[in-house]
Amino acid sequence: MEKKEFAFKGTVVNGFAMLSLTLALLLCGIASAIYGFAQEDNNANGGLFVGLGVALIVCMICVMCGFVKIEPNEARVMVFFGQYKGTFTTVGFHWVNPFISTKRLSFRARNIDAAPIKVNDKTGNPVLIGMMLVWRLRDTYKAIFEIDSEAMATSVDENGKVNPVSNIMMAFERFVRIQGDAALRHVAGQYAYDNTDDDKTAQTLRDNSEEINKLLEQTLDERLDMAGIEIIEARINYLAYAPEIAAVMLRRQQASAIISAREKIVEGAVSMVDMALKKLDKENVVALDDDKKAAMVSNLMVVLCSENATQPVVNSGTLNM
Repeated sequence: MEKKEFAFKGTVVNGFAMLSLTLALLLCGIASAIYGFAQEDNNANGGLFVGLGVALIVCMICVMCGFVKIEPNEARVMVFFGQYKGTFTTVGFHWVNPFISTKRLSFRARNIDAAPIKVNDKTGNPVLIGMMLVWRLRDTYKAIFEIDSEAMATSVDENGKVNPVSNIMMAFERFVRIQGDAALRHVAGQYAYDNTDDDKTAQTLRDNSEEINKLLEQTLDERLDMAGIEIIEARINYLAYAPEIAAVMLRRQQASAIISAREKIVEGAVSMVDMALKKLDKENVVALDDDKKAAMVSNLMVVLCSENATQPVVNSGTLNM
């Protein structure tokens, strides 16, 4: 048996034509059985008509098991007594061999919004990270035969009770969730949440979302290829420090922001003081020696860098005081 997906090439009949023929023969079978019962006492052939009618009814009931309906972006995996016969994707109402079992699959895209999970980043800090996935089936053969989708279509709760899943696609969704959880833990563990003081150039979960999303998508594609599933989009949609260290890390971020702001303030103040001194010298407004320039610089830096409004002190004596 060929271990890859291929198109179904068996007998396919228009479903409406076959339905009309089946109903006609079914009515004939019912009429024959009724006629046979009515003539059984008066006609030696009554039993023959009854047998023929019953045979037609049984055959038509079996024939009715061969009707299949396929919608856009759907497929039926055709299995004949355990042998894969192909994947049927022609949209419409059809009739096929009733002894072929069909498994309905959907090629439609599905969305998963995974709840945030706690993982350790590269530096060992616990973080909460969540993701959003868009996925769909690509290979029906792998989806049915490469993974145990039938077993995954049942779940066991905490009490040991088996809960069947109504749709096999829900089983694939559970598979994607489990593999997505593992892939997210693997990717998140390769990066730090934020840059440290030692390395300002390393990629981080907070600053390099596009690169990390691409890596996450690639990792998921590799993990889900065995199930014939492709990832259309994978994106981290939630990122935060775990509650036990959130307060400490918030203070660290606040301190970093304050230091950065102070650097900007000092840099601007120095440029303003330099501009003031140069303009005073250029326009000969006042002659200042080095001591007076130093005092002026000190006063201006205090005024420009102070968080609160400064209170001027008027010197009523000489400039040397």
